Amino acid sequence: ARVSWTLILVLAAGSYLFKVTGLMMGTRLTQTPVVTGIAPLLPPALLAALVVVQTLVVDGSVEVVDARALGVAAGAVAVALRAPFIVVVAISAAVAALARAVS
Repeated sequence: ARVSWTLILVLAAGSYLFKVTGLMMGTRLTQTPVVTGIAPLLPPALLAALVVVQTLVVDGSVEVVDARALGVAAGAVAVALRAPFIVVVAISAAVAALARAVS
């Protein structure tokens, strides 16, 4: 893949400016009711998006649902049933392994 150095430099500059703006603004923006209400919701939403992308997207397109998706679905059911974390991981791994062994 060809690297676009212009794009890398523009993104680096934008990232730096974003960071500097946050430092200069201080708590004026972060202590507003809107931000304090939304901020706790961002990490789970980003983690869920990451899981979906890593589970379902291959080479830029959604592929056939495979063992990974079945494992994530089993883990989601375990979480909904309020299983302990280690049980959720074990169930997800077992279902994914079983699905790979069967297919």
